[in-house]
Amino acid sequence: MRTSASTRRKLISVAAVSAALFTAAAPSAAVAQEPAPQEAAVPAAQTEAAPGTAAERLIVGYKSGAAEAKSNKAAETDAAAKGKEAGEDLDFQRRLGSGAALVDLGENLTRTDVADVVAEYRADPQVAYVVPDRLNKPLATPNDTEYTKQWDLFETTAGMNVPGAWDVATGSGVTVAVIDTGYVSHSDVGANIVAGYDFISDATVGNDGNGRDSNPADPGDWTAAGECQAGDPASTSSWHGTHVAGTIAAVTNNSKGVAGIAYGAKVSPLRVLGKCGGYDSDIIDAITWASGGTVSGVPANANVAKVINMSLGGGGACSTATQSAINAAVNRGTTVVVAAGNSNANASGYSPASCNNVISVAATDRQGNRSYYSNYGTVVDIAAPGGETNSVTANGILSTLNSGAQGPSSENYDYYQGTSMASPHVAGLVALMKSANAALTPAQIESAIKTNSRALPGTCSGGCGAGLADAAKTVQAVSGSGGSTGGTTFTSTSAVSIPDNGSAVESSIAVSGRSGNAPSALQVGVDITHTYRGDLVVDLVAPDGSTYRLKSASSSDSADNVIATYTVNASSETANGTWKLRVQDTAAQDTGRINSWKLTF
Repeated sequence: MRTSASTRRKLISVAAVSAALFTAAAPSAAVAQEPAPQEAAVPAAQTEAAPGTAAERLIVGYKSGAAEAKSNKAAETDAAAKGKEAGEDLDFQRRLGSGAALVDLGENLTRTDVADVVAEYRADPQVAYVVPDRLNKPLATPNDTEYTKQWDLFETTAGMNVPGAWDVATGSGVTVAVIDTGYVSHSDVGANIVAGYDFISDATVGNDGNGRDSNPADPGDWTAAGECQAGDPASTSSWHGTHVAGTIAAVTNNSKGVAGIAYGAKVSPLRVLGKCGGYDSDIIDAITWASGGTVSGVPANANVAKVINMSLGGGGACSTATQSAINAAVNRGTTVVVAAGNSNANASGYSPASCNNVISVAATDRQGNRSYYSNYGTVVDIAAPGGETNSVTANGILSTLNSGAQGPSSENYDYYQGTSMASPHVAGLVALMKSANAALTPAQIESAIKTNSRALPGTCSGGCGAGLADAAKTVQAVSGSGGSTGGTTFTSTSAVSIPDNGSAVESSIAVSGRSGNAPSALQVGVDITHTYRGDLVVDLVAPDGSTYRLKSASSSDSADNVIATYTVNASSETANGTWKLRVQDTAAQDTGRINSWKLTF
């Protein structure tokens, strides 16, 4: 008899086990999206699956009618039989409180060995699911002195759930181009700054005494009264690009200041905004250069970015010139993230918010409502914390800044609000995703962010995209650590009308090419237009007719529309077949339609 203790066995990484389990598949001059300067308790330590840490067991769930679901002897016999079939020595360890069986993998298993064992279990019609017994650990709280004020990262109500992503990725190996006002020296972000470029060709706008050059240092964008437009008040320097850079990649765990969302990433500052704003032509060149394209007179970029953040915008729909530059950048593999704008208006009338092939980001406040200033509409893809000023300044977004009213002075930190602050939250998330899975395309990144978002805790009139971005859920999905590959999505875009207080209607998706059962974290993305969503009952119907309630009717839910992503444990269902979204209006006086829905395995 072999020793079943773990002292001598070779540990198999969770990543390897997961892979074995789940492998399948012309506007006016642009200006910074206006920031306006404006504490939260650190959550208790919690456990989160830690991919890449050691795993040595499988958790096997049997269907309720199986002998192995109730009999330890039967489960032990089954483990021995499956081990024999796979050529391995497996041990039933114990029965979990959920009724599942814990099975020891044995010694010195390779990735192929694990795949063989998993295949044996998945081929058994009495097995509902098989997952790795992952090693968890407490999530470390960064020791940055101002971290407790960064509600936008960790608060459960409307934060972006960033700490849960850090055990998977920190942004290492990814460069983010911040196309903005440039960068003013700050010790809390400086170690993560790499070479950029000053693309401002007009010396007056540049305010640094020259035109384009290799120095993206921000000299300040202060203006005198009436300098930009008659009637405009005087303004001090914003240091806008430095605030954005800190949100993305402030140095973290350095016992000072703030934590960056992708603190392992690098930021390349590209200067396009100066006095009174910046021109499309300079922004187009910056987009091109950042993504690895060639710009006449500018040296080749040694720090090609896989993510571009543009917290800027101007009036008017996206121009053909700007769209062409964005398309080319995306075709080179760079994801472009932009602010939706701060005019409390439809983002379709603003650029680059209305451009195609971008991730357009609306802003939410500390309660998860659309911030009063944030643009909205169908061109918005996702929402993220942007803050909102009231009597408590801590409702804004805290990041790196400078105290200089005109030119640079001493470094500091301050609260800003705006879609300018929301956009870098998503850019930081993209950097985490690329760090976790370098093969992701811009389209896959956008899809994963939307699919793994969560419903806004508050309200959004006008449309805030798929919901509130969720860093942990998204990064875990694309890395394979969240119980799915995050890669294969099946979508229905056929509109179905929902009758008033009538019979349920259904929309179908035919799933094929999958092996085995659906995942334990099947993502169901729903886009429904309805004047009173509290009347709606929404169900997912599996191919065998099993029903999973996604949303119940609620008289207290008075908001309109249902744009959300639900997570369903569908591990007992065969993946292939026809899945249905079933929707019923349970009260009179309103109608709606299913616009689209999708399943992500």
